[in-house]
Amino acid sequence: MNMLIQGVVGDPTVFLNGVMTPLSEAKISVLDRGFIFGDGIYEVVPIYAGKPFRMEHHLDRLARSLKKLKIESPYTRDEWVDLVQKLIQDPTEKMCMVYIHITRGVAKRDHAFPVPTVKPTVFAMVAPVVRPTVTAREQGLTAISIEDERWLHCDIKSISLLGNVLAKQAAVEASVDEVVQFRNGFLTEGASCNIWVAKQDTLYAPPNDNLILEGIRYGLLQELCQQVGIPFVVGPVPQNEVNSADEMMMSSATREVLPIVQLDGKAVGQGKPGPVYQKLRRAYDDAIEVLIASS
Repeated sequence: MNMLIQGVVGDPTVFLNGVMTPLSEAKISVLDRGFIFGDGIYEVVPIYAGKPFRMEHHLDRLARSLKKLKIESPYTRDEWVDLVQKLIQDPTEKMCMVYIHITRGVAKRDHAFPVPTVKPTVFAMVAPVVRPTVTAREQGLTAISIEDERWLHCDIKSISLLGNVLAKQAAVEASVDEVVQFRNGFLTEGASCNIWVAKQDTLYAPPNDNLILEGIRYGLLQELCQQVGIPFVVGPVPQNEVNSADEMMMSSATREVLPIVQLDGKAVGQGKPGPVYQKLRRAYDDAIEVLIASS
């Protein structure tokens, strides 16, 4: 008898190790290194009107993450594209995301990599996505500041996400939408998003180094700034500069770009979405419309 999976409507078809199967029947070994050690990576590709958004950038990051963990990619780039396309054939899922999860595979429990190497476990599924609401776009989000206590390889999109889980729970317990993390007094990122600050119509971003995950929106927002004439500055952002910012915003694959209007109970700037956000929001929507209109 199939088990009901909490939070999942119906029993969608997923991909596991080369086979399309109902989610309720997808099973892995308890000795999978992803289950035992969190030894693996993941990727999330947003889909608009049945079309992947910035697919090449997501595949680039997937390859970088695998390389950093010394896991050989089980598929070629074209095969990854084919897998995503296969998963999004269902016309009911035109606005969704494709989640890809790769672990080192199944082996006896030993911290060292298995010798000889084992076949990686590959899981992928489609999940529906709701675009940001009008309220979130026009009224903005709230956040609190917390110390970034994660490891020093945040640039790897690792499935070992306990630090991010605890950060997100801190937001939930504080009844806010997001956290803004700082390491040694400098801005890093949110629980599962990049954080941006604007001052005097300039957008500031923390360095794209090992202390943050290079969100695909990181490069996208840089491109959009160039398109709409917003200066884009990369460099360490001190906490006092964040606290005195004119605007703050977050970006992620599923939440796109949204303003943060309150931090630690205090208004950010005027306490409402500002002109830099408004320009980027329009440019972001335009980029999605171009994708949808493409053949």
